[in-house]
Amino acid sequence: MNLKKFFAAPTHEPIRDKKAERNLFARRTLVAFIGILTLTGVLFTNIYHLQIVNFDTYQTRSNGNRIKLLPVPPTRGLIYDRYGVLLAENLTFFGLYIVPEKTENLVQTFEELRYIVGLTDDDIENFQKERRRGTRYTSIMLKPNLTEEQIARFAVNQYQYPSLDVRPYFKRNYLYGDVMTHILGYVGKINDKDVERLKKDEKFTNYAGSHDMGKLGVERYYEDQLHGTTGFEEVEINNRGKVIRKLREQPAIPGKSIHLTIDLALQRYITDLLAGQKGAVVVLDPRDSSVLAMVSTPSYDNNLFVDGISGADYKRLLEDPSRPLYSRATQGVYPPASTVKPFIAVAAQTEGVINQSTTIFDPGYWMLPNTTKRFRDWKKAGHGYTDLNKAITESSDTYFYQVAYNLGIDRLSGWMKRFGFGMPTGIEISEEATANMPSKEWKQKRYKRQWVQGDTISVGIGQGYWTATPLQVAKATAILVNNGKVNTPHLMKSVEGAKVEPYQDPRLYDDISEPKQAYWDAAKRGMFNVVNSAAGTGRKAFVGANYHVAGKSGTAQVFSLKENQKYNAAGLKKELHDHAWFTAYAPYENPQIIVSIILENAGGGSSNAAPVVRQIMDYYLNKRLPEIEHKERNESVSEANVPSSANDVVSEPAENERTE
Repeated sequence: MNLKKFFAAPTHEPIRDKKAERNLFARRTLVAFIGILTLTGVLFTNIYHLQIVNFDTYQTRSNGNRIKLLPVPPTRGLIYDRYGVLLAENLTFFGLYIVPEKTENLVQTFEELRYIVGLTDDDIENFQKERRRGTRYTSIMLKPNLTEEQIARFAVNQYQYPSLDVRPYFKRNYLYGDVMTHILGYVGKINDKDVERLKKDEKFTNYAGSHDMGKLGVERYYEDQLHGTTGFEEVEINNRGKVIRKLREQPAIPGKSIHLTIDLALQRYITDLLAGQKGAVVVLDPRDSSVLAMVSTPSYDNNLFVDGISGADYKRLLEDPSRPLYSRATQGVYPPASTVKPFIAVAAQTEGVINQSTTIFDPGYWMLPNTTKRFRDWKKAGHGYTDLNKAITESSDTYFYQVAYNLGIDRLSGWMKRFGFGMPTGIEISEEATANMPSKEWKQKRYKRQWVQGDTISVGIGQGYWTATPLQVAKATAILVNNGKVNTPHLMKSVEGAKVEPYQDPRLYDDISEPKQAYWDAAKRGMFNVVNSAAGTGRKAFVGANYHVAGKSGTAQVFSLKENQKYNAAGLKKELHDHAWFTAYAPYENPQIIVSIILENAGGGSSNAAPVVRQIMDYYLNKRLPEIEHKERNESVSEANVPSSANDVVSEPAENERTE
């Protein structure tokens, strides 16, 4: 008997509750369905918000990834002289541009480009400066002035650099370099200070895409007119930043061109005359104070600054002892010396201090009352009995010491400021020194000392604390020529845009209307005798001139002599020699030109500066003006002979008519 089977528990299958299983399955299915339905609702709700509620927002973001607004910088306006000769132009160059944010490894890219396009450390430094000022995904110039060889080498390797491309750009070019530098100035790279100023003036957006702006001279003063208005292109780009197609465009508005009052031929002639000398010449048209020429020597080539001057070149200019970087015509300050005597004569007559008959005895010095202090005349033996005309003609210091003493510094300073001394002239160049017309208040503020009578005496002959620029002397001469009418010296003749806008004098200062005509005539007659009288200090320089000139010389001391010290140029360093001044106008009867000149450390004004003025006037009155008049006459005849329309017929001459 099998005991295992006997004692084993009986076996039978468990009973299944199929109904319960069905209920459980149904519940689970319902829960799953509800979950799926809920998630589907959430999904469709989000799709609804994305596609319908926030459609505009996300579409804008999407377009931002593929549509960009690229600035289109305007073409800078050109600059011409008064007769239409081009002075500043725009040349097309090619540069290598990069989108830094689209470049995986900038450092490696730069190293590779050193061999491909000759990338330099200066290029990288300039790029980093531009990058700090730019916005994200902006294309920035990395390498300017690419040569044909560099362009070709990059083209071969361009597939490796999808974020770089070669584009054309305009660069300023000054056709006459150092001849026009101190007038035109130059354009240069926009720096951080420029950005701050542009933002402050709310002009920064108009410089999107522009790399340069006017830094000095006319380029800076007329920046708003020359720059133009930036346009834009709406373009579609791919994920590498490359432009696929242009969607729409707002063209840039080119800058306006400017015609200056400068006569380039005269400017070049004077520059050649002053070669090798330190000095300045200002030539005005007395009828409106337009600047015909304004030369400062030595000068420098303004093209050096257009792309950013190298450190070596800038150091060379800074360390040059002749100081070529500053304009002696507008920034050079010198004692005006005896050139101011005619202006003082007008003031003294008007104030009743002297008249044309007032006479003093000049023994060669003037002594300050109640002191032993002597003020010496340039002529050791003196000029003897001297009236106003003789005092101007022979440039008597003693006479004008007395005049200054009688006037006093308050009246003297006030009158000379009305002639433009110690004041900005108003010329369209920011680089202008006001120089100094001294007063009691000025000395107290400057030196913390009171004004004394001895200070006034030196001012009476344009020395002491009085300084002036060549442009100020030229302006004062123009005021004298015009009997007190104060015109503003200016460089702009007209601005050429949609229409020609001629220069309008801003009339910054009031005319000098108090002096009688006889007072103006007395001063001018004295200047006429300076050149035409046998005793005139400037007579030798103008012997044989076929026009009448009126002028005044000046010899400005660089240092003061002691009581018994004699001036000995041979024993002094060159930089301690006197400065030579001369200011003149011609023709005397109908003035067409004013010339004011200073030659640094050249000695006497009559012997050194006056002969240069003679050469300038000879050239302008005897050669340049006839050339201009002849050219204008021929152009007028040519225009008169042109048929007024295509239908006009020019008849043939008859056989018996004489033709030329």
